[in-house]
Amino acid sequence: MDKVLTYIRSDYYRYTGKHSSLVRMFLYSYRNHCFRYSFWYRLASNKNVLSFFARIVRSALSSRYGILISRKTQIGYGLYIGHGYGIIVNSSAVIGNNCNLSQFTTIGSNEGPAATIGDNVYIGPNVCLVENVKIGNNVTIGAGAVVTRDIPDDATAAGVPAKVLNYDKPAKYINNPWQIQ
Repeated sequence: MDKVLTYIRSDYYRYTGKHSSLVRMFLYSYRNHCFRYSFWYRLASNKNVLSFFARIVRSALSSRYGILISRKTQIGYGLYIGHGYGIIVNSSAVIGNNCNLSQFTTIGSNEGPAATIGDNVYIGPNVCLVENVKIGNNVTIGAGAVVTRDIPDDATAAGVPAKVLNYDKPAKYINNPWQIQ
């Protein structure tokens, strides 16, 4: 349970830039529906007595906001969901630390594993990551991009299909990054 609380604390820190008690984080979850989903997602991913109840709450939130992230998806510390509506993440996706998922993001696969996403990655609105692509660390993916090829570290990519535009100020939209202790 300690590890789950660390995940919740890291997500909360990404939203607020503050450390807080579990009670304050729980109360904050009712002011911010994106953090609310993260909060219950993290609890549902744990294997304990509370996880059954958390799965029910997460399922209700998934229906309400159209956020479908499998409990089996590996997600690192500091998940930030921006304007959380219409987000779909395949269960085989691997998401690193301090990742931003924007509205209408799809990380999927028809065959084989889905994307592997590095640390400090900003994924803009309406982005599709298709199949087994590798996204490096410190990457920004612009709105509406369709990513069909790997993106290297420290890059900004956009377009259909997504292409690297530059290596200038990558991951500049990652606010309050969680420092792994």
